[in-house]
Amino acid sequence: MALLERAGSVVGEEMEQFGVDLWLAPAMNIHRNPLCGRNFEYYSEDPRIAGKAAAAITRGVQSHPGKGTTIKHFAANSQEDNRYYTNAHIRERALREIYLRGFEIAVRESRPASIMTSYNLVNGIHTCDSHDLIQAAARDEWGFDGVVMTDWFASQDQRWLLEKQDVIHPHGSATGCVYAGNDLQMPGGQENVDFLIDSVKNGKEIEGWSITLADLQFNAANVIRAVLRATAAD
Repeated sequence: MALLERAGSVVGEEMEQFGVDLWLAPAMNIHRNPLCGRNFEYYSEDPRIAGKAAAAITRGVQSHPGKGTTIKHFAANSQEDNRYYTNAHIRERALREIYLRGFEIAVRESRPASIMTSYNLVNGIHTCDSHDLIQAAARDEWGFDGVVMTDWFASQDQRWLLEKQDVIHPHGSATGCVYAGNDLQMPGGQENVDFLIDSVKNGKEIEGWSITLADLQFNAANVIRAVLRATAAD
């Protein structure tokens, strides 16, 4: 782990040179399929190894003031084929003992600055919209105090990107992200903004969720704290 921590510190040094505050890594999903296109990024099929490795890398990166990691993809991103719309059916015990365990270890042992949610659904709910994953587990149970972001276009219709129309599940929801405590919707778009304003101002349920001003303020406060953390070394 000392070598991994040193490797993380090298990344932190590069971040200082290039003016990067958040590294969109480490990726730490479980090796479940030998054909998964991201296996070269992921550490192991063992959640303890994945968690310990990510924690060591994070400690190294974050030894540089203002620099942080973004552990991803939270959670159960086990395939690249149809990763935007695949629905992983997983019992709570398997989630806790396998798919979430590495993230829990990394959060508890190294306090990463950020978490990135995944594209897939877990038990019928997009991870970016999952209050149980983001708020109940990561924040309330593990003590995560950083910023949560979506993967790119997770809360928008991606079918234009995939040149694909026949999807079973809808895309993630802008209002669902806010309700769940997902602070940054990347890269965002005008439709996201319009939905959030309409839901807050008019009390509408949009894309299956209704949100309040307090929900938005919670997200905004997390983003502000992330900015303050990143600029603390300046």
